[in-house]
Amino acid sequence: MWAMDSLSMALLCAALAHAGCSGQSRATEGGRGRLSKVQHGTCSYTFVLPEPEGGCRGSADHPSSNSLQRDAPQEDQEWPSQKLQQLESRSDNNTQWLRKLENYIQENMKAEMVQIQQTAVQNHTATILEIGTSLLSQSAEQTRRLTDVETQVLNQTSRLEIQLLENSLFTYKLEKQLILQTNEIYKLHDKNSFLEQKLLEMEGRHKEEVETLRQERSSLQDLVLRQSRVIDELEARLNRATVNNTSLQRQQRELADTVQNLLKLVSQGGGVATKGIKEEKLFRDCAEAYQSGYNTSGVYTIRINNMSEPKKVYCNMETAGGGWMVIQHRRDGSVDFHRTWKEYKMGFGNPAGEHWLGNEMIFLQTNQRQYSLRIELRDWEGNQAYSFYEKMQVASEKQNYRLFLKGYSGTAGRQSSLLLHGVDFSTKDMDHDKCICKCAQMLTGGWWFDACGPSNLNGIYYSAGQKLGKLNGIKWHYFKGPSYSLRMVTMMIRPSGF
Repeated sequence: MWAMDSLSMALLCAALAHAGCSGQSRATEGGRGRLSKVQHGTCSYTFVLPEPEGGCRGSADHPSSNSLQRDAPQEDQEWPSQKLQQLESRSDNNTQWLRKLENYIQENMKAEMVQIQQTAVQNHTATILEIGTSLLSQSAEQTRRLTDVETQVLNQTSRLEIQLLENSLFTYKLEKQLILQTNEIYKLHDKNSFLEQKLLEMEGRHKEEVETLRQERSSLQDLVLRQSRVIDELEARLNRATVNNTSLQRQQRELADTVQNLLKLVSQGGGVATKGIKEEKLFRDCAEAYQSGYNTSGVYTIRINNMSEPKKVYCNMETAGGGWMVIQHRRDGSVDFHRTWKEYKMGFGNPAGEHWLGNEMIFLQTNQRQYSLRIELRDWEGNQAYSFYEKMQVASEKQNYRLFLKGYSGTAGRQSSLLLHGVDFSTKDMDHDKCICKCAQMLTGGWWFDACGPSNLNGIYYSAGQKLGKLNGIKWHYFKGPSYSLRMVTMMIRPSGF
């Protein structure tokens, strides 16, 4: 292609050189020449072609500027005409040739332009096809994604519809339940109104009863105070009478011994008489008495270490192998057990009847040897039960006569009604329990209280007609219940392993 263009340019230049000044002259002589324009790519070429009737000689009005021609001799007039014809002929030939060249160039340029246009169209088509393919791929991908999204939306819509249906059913059930609950609330409201009215009536009656009880309580407190004064006075008189009675009994025994000695002297006819009194044998405890051959239950005299005088105790020689020293006995309510700390320390009552041996003696006795504890219980229907503790020990007064127990067994209940970990002793004037209230004062008796329960064998003794429903009576929780008063109670100790 470039070779053809070079050839075309060379021919064009040759034609222009051959034309000489003809074109120039005609162009300058008033525009008698014909303009020819050739487009090659981005370049444009314009040619001035001479007309057939023109000549190369100058005009009369415009003489030639060539001084040589003016000075030259005048030639023959025929030769210029021939020359002019030849030039015209050549000019016509050149013009034809140039037209052919122009046509050829135009044809080549048209083919090249067509090829260029085709190439551009093909490239443009390929680009468009590539873009279209890319767009189709993207469209397919977008379609696939839209399909997936549509599927997900359909699935989600289905699930939401199912959930909506379930929620509707659940809401319907809740509405039914709410209606039922509302009806129940209305019924309860009516009952509540009725109960409130009853409660107001009961509160009114209760206030009246409380006021009456307060008045009765005040009167009873006054009565108790008066009775306490009377009891204290009677106890003082009884103590004085007891002292006097003891002195009289001692004098009576001495007088009887003197009379017997005098009788013996009289029967023997004189002489110095020796005492015929057989001294009573002292034992360390009831078990020692039993082992010494005394197997009859009764009052014995024992001597305990660190005690200045011997002590009268009741020995049970029949129950569970015998040898038991009774430390507490209740049977008829003849002795009041609502006593002070000092009285429980020294003991009170008659060993042959109702009595408390004394915390100080129990402390000394259980600390010289290892002792066991047995509690015999009997109710008003004749039922009997017992509780047995393999080891029992009472601490000193500095430790508030704290009770320690170990190894429970028996028939009075599935578990012990006395705490095993150690509980202090409390009386009406010395409170050592773990309750805000005073258990000994409230339950009217000294005992090893933890928190006012579950047992109290030193409470008030009630008769047969009052044996039930008394909180402060003698009771053992696991035998007949927390409020059931017992008829008979006996607490006994003897050496462990006897």
